[in-house]
Amino acid sequence: MRKPDRTRLLEARLLVGYLGERAQCNWWETAFHEPSSRPFLGPVFIKTAGLARYHGVCEAARRLHDEHLNVDGFHLFRLPEEIEQDLHGLMQGDVGETISACLTQSREAALDALSRLAIAGRPASDGPTRVGTIAELASERTLGLIAEVYRSAFSQGIRAYPYLTP
Repeated sequence: MRKPDRTRLLEARLLVGYLGERAQCNWWETAFHEPSSRPFLGPVFIKTAGLARYHGVCEAARRLHDEHLNVDGFHLFRLPEEIEQDLHGLMQGDVGETISACLTQSREAALDALSRLAIAGRPASDGPTRVGTIAELASERTLGLIAEVYRSAFSQGIRAYPYLTP
């Protein structure tokens, strides 16, 4: 299996994580990207507040997706361990902080950025949406489909959960 572009995958995860938070589209009740989270996270995670924010949002998103999807499948917030480790490594470096800072300025900016990752497809429908297999995640098309499902769902005010089968 060819490796997907981890930077684009991280970008999609950060955008969806931001858009799913309570202040944007309210898919999960976290507020890690709100200004009030900085004083809360800063003293505890002095050098790793961005990483803590990332993992907090990912865990909230993972739980919501897992509630609506088959436990054997994969989704943007539950990927094979090798990919999860690669994304964590990117977040620890400058790449993750740079992407995170640029993409989470406003809901509109995040939706625009998600649109640039997306490929045209049919409008999302409420609930689970199969977009391919985990082996196909390496293709730019599959990541584009995932981004389009989320973009369409956020724009329509519905909840769609794109997933990949083993």
